[in-house]
Amino acid sequence: MSIVRRPTLLASIVACVAMIATSGAAHAADSQKWPMVIPAPHGSVILPNQRAKDNYDEFRYAAIRRVDNTLYISGVIVGRRENEGRDAAAFKLQVDRAFKRLQELLQSAGATFNDVVMINSFHVWQGPDFEGTKAEHFDLFEQVAGNYLKPPYPAWTAVGTTGLLGNGGIVEVQLIARVPGN
Repeated sequence: MSIVRRPTLLASIVACVAMIATSGAAHAADSQKWPMVIPAPHGSVILPNQRAKDNYDEFRYAAIRRVDNTLYISGVIVGRRENEGRDAAAFKLQVDRAFKRLQELLQSAGATFNDVVMINSFHVWQGPDFEGTKAEHFDLFEQVAGNYLKPPYPAWTAVGTTGLLGNGGIVEVQLIARVPGN
């Protein structure tokens, strides 16, 4: 009986090692794929992950467009997820989530918030997704932004609007950054 078990045990070990090696190779191949860089006039389109690639294909926009030494980062929505609150604490978490996303986008293009030269933010001051005043909204937004933006500060235009493209959107933040040449 032990003679039968040894080949079975050995075969199981070999199969496990093969599965681990295959899974590791697949993960390595997937991580080498991102960010995906697509040549474009005067620069490139940079897609940091599969979600950005899907949006590029379906909605015809780039998460990041590099032209010469300038990065144009498409707007990231600050918004409520299902079952999230509308109060100040929930809004701060939502803003932080968006700034983390912006940070990931910048990093995928070899930049940081220190490279940002312009911010455009579009705020729904009076909407169903935030319980508070315009002043409270912007104060909370600035508090979180201060965790990411350090002197010297970028230029910034904040615009009030009546709505954003997606449901649940409270703010959309777009960045322009300058990075060293290749």
